[in-house]
Amino acid sequence: MHAVAVTDFGARPEIMHLPVPAPGPGEILLRIYAAGMNPFDWKVADGALRGAVPHAFPLILGNDAAGVVEETGSGVTRFQPGDQVFGQVMNLPRGQGAYADYAVASADGHLARIPGGLPYTVAAALPTASATAYNAIEASAAGSGQTILINGAAGGVGQSAVQFAAARGAMVLATASPAAAGQIRDLGASHIIDHTQGPTADQVRAAHPAAIDAVLDLVSTPATAGALHELAALVRPGGIVISTNGAADVEALTARGIRAVNFSNKTSAELLATLADQASAGKLRVRIDAEVPLAEAPAAIAAARTGHARGKTVIIP
Repeated sequence: MHAVAVTDFGARPEIMHLPVPAPGPGEILLRIYAAGMNPFDWKVADGALRGAVPHAFPLILGNDAAGVVEETGSGVTRFQPGDQVFGQVMNLPRGQGAYADYAVASADGHLARIPGGLPYTVAAALPTASATAYNAIEASAAGSGQTILINGAAGGVGQSAVQFAAARGAMVLATASPAAAGQIRDLGASHIIDHTQGPTADQVRAAHPAAIDAVLDLVSTPATAGALHELAALVRPGGIVISTNGAADVEALTARGIRAVNFSNKTSAELLATLADQASAGKLRVRIDAEVPLAEAPAAIAAARTGHARGKTVIIP
């Protein structure tokens, strides 16, 4: 089969010809029709989990996949050949990922059926980004009468987070460029902060002088944590700051009476099914920025590393 893989941490992703894996007991072989691209994919390839989890090389990139069950291993009753499913298939100890023609996954793992009519591309875009957004907004407890700032609203996680927060009745302040502003407003944002026009915190104060209830920061990293703590100054005592990149100084924010969370996402088959049902019903909209053939995936990864995506990139094996 064809796959996009790396030969070591930090190596350049390349197209490789690798054997089709065989499903063992309790596993399925998935013929992949679409694979969602996420920053987590190349962070893993760069060594983000080095030392925490065994890695096998060559290591196929990608976590999110959608396709058809090709074969089942012994003992599998949840799925049958021909079922359309999607979910997370990354298995680092086996060097396995989603950027390939096939992947093996546990039948009892993070997989769910694709509702009728939902395209493979949309299903493949859901697992990491929309599950992260759903769980982060749940953790924020943002609801009616509250205001949340979503920093980095134009990306895949951000767009879903705007929708989930708005659906809970929260007022959503969202950072986005002018090119993405109309789209983010259409997803439910009450006010767009143009991060290209000056410090975000200053613009939020001007647009919303009262203290806000929550910040979901999808942008700041430990290296740029100062930017997150400027945003945290906008939050009322008892409010919450959530970072998806480990940028929150929990001790310092707690001392100021603010709850702080360095968020680590956990998904489940049940949550995946919920997301797919919402997407199928039109309650969750996912923008597919680009559909890229597998052969062009290495170049797409290099482009995505610049961080200027306005939606999801999906790889088509």
